[in-house]
Amino acid sequence: MSSASAAPHASGRPTPTLREWLREGPFSMGLSSGFFGFFAHAGVMTVLEDEGLAPTRVSGSSAGALVGGIWAAGASAVTIRDELLRLKREDFWDMRLGPGLLAGKLFRARLEALLPVPTFDRCRVPLAVSVYDVFARGTRVLAGGPLAPAIQASCTVPGLFHPVWHEGRPLLDGGILDRHGLAGMPADERLFYHHLASRSPWRKADSPSLKVPTRDGMTALVIEALPRVGPFRLPEGARAFDIAARATKDALSRPAKGPEIRVQGGDT
Repeated sequence: MSSASAAPHASGRPTPTLREWLREGPFSMGLSSGFFGFFAHAGVMTVLEDEGLAPTRVSGSSAGALVGGIWAAGASAVTIRDELLRLKREDFWDMRLGPGLLAGKLFRARLEALLPVPTFDRCRVPLAVSVYDVFARGTRVLAGGPLAPAIQASCTVPGLFHPVWHEGRPLLDGGILDRHGLAGMPADERLFYHHLASRSPWRKADSPSLKVPTRDGMTALVIEALPRVGPFRLPEGARAFDIAARATKDALSRPAKGPEIRVQGGDT
């Protein structure tokens, strides 16, 4: 069920569907963090691309930075989908002693090979990526310079990967403090936001990071009951993609009323 229900505008006109709302004018896309939630993000982006609904600005953290960054760099959503669906653990599993299980060199090489352009300024739309600056103990927004280290850093889950050193500073997963991936999104943007509903065991159930943010001009999509994907559960990624794609198609036909639209996922 959706959290939105049909209701008239104050003007008396029917509430537009999400599809109609997105077509009313330029919109930006925000993509949250969520461990291996990039499969679900890819499902959402693939449907938007099929509908001819392309954002004019993108921001994200972690999984959102990965999908949003590769898309902003010029790769099609279908290319991203195909790359993710053939991903195997050995493609990025380079164990090495250090402050994390994996060195991250295989991940960087794969990312560099997939990015159509090497720098932010050559992206087709403005892109902002959130990272966690270890020295500053806070979120830092990267919106210029080389893409690969910025996206890699935003995906650098503490304990799983070694920190990424960029511009002389150690960086980690942007979702540590900016789970929503919106720190780099201007406040006046007309925003469509995909929020990955998390079941993370290391966040308290009432953590603000797990709640859907609210801001003027934003409509959020929340897909319930997505399968949890991880390095040892990669086959679940195909299910997550399919469920997210079906749920997004469903959401596009629902009224864009209120700050969020919730769609039940699962395998139905």
